[in-house]
Amino acid sequence: MQSFEQQFLIPNPYSPIPIKYVMIKVTRLDGKKYYVNPHQIECIEIQPDTVLVMLSGKTHIVREQVDDVLNDIETYRRRLNPYVVQE
Repeated sequence: MQSFEQQFLIPNPYSPIPIKYVMIKVTRLDGKKYYVNPHQIECIEIQPDTVLVMLSGKTHIVREQVDDVLNDIETYRRRLNPYVVQE
């Protein structure tokens, strides 16, 4: 069985956009890396750990600091629309 990264990060001739361009990479507290859709993040809670609250109500506790997650989301959105004017 292929890993998630092997299955989705290897260029797919049937998919015009690789997954790294439609999701952001985060790390669980146990060190496991995975991807989340930034469009599904409702809010980010700042507790001792960073908690991503999804639109579904599910929560993800991640190692990344809030600023890092926000920078990843900003980078993701700039990839979607590279013509956005920077402030």
